[in-house]
Amino acid sequence: MPYDVSSPLSGLRILVLEDEALIALDVEQLCRDHGAGEVAIAGNLREAREISAPFDAAIIDVMIGGEPTFDFARSLEAAGVPFVFASGYDKLDEIFVDFPDVTLVSKPYAGADLIEAVTESIRKRARSADS
Repeated sequence: MPYDVSSPLSGLRILVLEDEALIALDVEQLCRDHGAGEVAIAGNLREAREISAPFDAAIIDVMIGGEPTFDFARSLEAAGVPFVFASGYDKLDEIFVDFPDVTLVSKPYAGADLIEAVTESIRKRARSADS
């Protein structure tokens, strides 16, 4: 998939797994402003599993309703879907151990930081697929 600097998410389908509705809506708009073709929001893990795939990328909150999202993240990783974690938690050693190549964007985050992390995860996945 070609990288378009003016619209880095141009035409892509993005999954947002976030249980805080205002944050989810902000992230959805941010993705659309950067060219995303479709943004699917899931407020819990059940909804995330029910949304039809495939996704081009995902933005995953680390904890949804007090439940860690690591198993869901592993399923995305196994399916080859690039993703980033977004979290307000600061004790996240498990991410760095289990997901060493996945970017953690700390809340509160700047929109540009989040979009940059997502586009970089897409580029990394594309490079590894080409290898």
